[in-house]
Amino acid sequence: MCWAFQIPHSDCSRPVNRTGLLILERIASLAPSLIRTCRRFVCLLLVPAALLLGGPSALAQNNYEIQVYGSDTVEPHRTMVESHTNNTAEGSIGIVDGVLPTNGALHETIEITHGFTNLFETGLYIFTSVNHGYGWQYVGTHIRPRVRAPESWHWPVGVSLSLEFGYQRSIFSTDTWTLEIRPIIDQKRGRWYWSVNPAFDRSFHGQSVTKGVEFAPSFKLSYDITPKIAGGFEYYSSLGSLAGFDPLKDQQHQLFPVIDLNLSPKWEFNFGVGFGLTSSTDHLIVKMILGYRFDF
Repeated sequence: MCWAFQIPHSDCSRPVNRTGLLILERIASLAPSLIRTCRRFVCLLLVPAALLLGGPSALAQNNYEIQVYGSDTVEPHRTMVESHTNNTAEGSIGIVDGVLPTNGALHETIEITHGFTNLFETGLYIFTSVNHGYGWQYVGTHIRPRVRAPESWHWPVGVSLSLEFGYQRSIFSTDTWTLEIRPIIDQKRGRWYWSVNPAFDRSFHGQSVTKGVEFAPSFKLSYDITPKIAGGFEYYSSLGSLAGFDPLKDQQHQLFPVIDLNLSPKWEFNFGVGFGLTSSTDHLIVKMILGYRFDF
């Protein structure tokens, strides 16, 4: 399950949320070894953010799912069910380009993933939204087949590839039919784990059709504090078209300090507090992912 909400703010032009930085330091203190990683990572990300002082907010985020994927697939004849939920405490208050306002909207997404073989799975997303004055409505559906490289190849990293295609109603997104191609590369070394998802997005109907393929990379770094608790960071971004990235003021960059619990092979749990590094990104988000695997 993914819970996320946005803290209201009166000045959307601030590129860096100072409260978020304080939260980052406090969470990082759980593991002294993570503090050094945090400072290096934040410094790298603040370089572009520092160029955005005074820039207005331009893009609204579509936070139906906030997750960096690992390369593993669900085991054959098993199914995982996840719920992703977020609430926008302050967002757009009027209809823009035919899209309903996001202020106070609650998004609920159910993800069902089934493993067909040792190397292949398929996921189904069902998006819903609760908007003030509009009630609970169906938003859209995506399907996501994914294949991974077998262990017999003896690669030093895990590799998989997912294709996510689907539809969202025009009152919730200016792009209704879209395709995402997401390579996934990860590695576990001792107590450290990292994963990179350099995603490529393409709209087939909507405002972004003329932009062609867009680049939206994400990254995760974590450290096993105990055998059951891992702490780390997740980074999300949306840079714009491969033909020419958007101006920095229009790009989105988020950093989430996160905690993962490894309580059982059947359960997946992830909790994080994230903040935006640019004026076009939500300033503060809290998320939780909860998934359960069972034979089916």
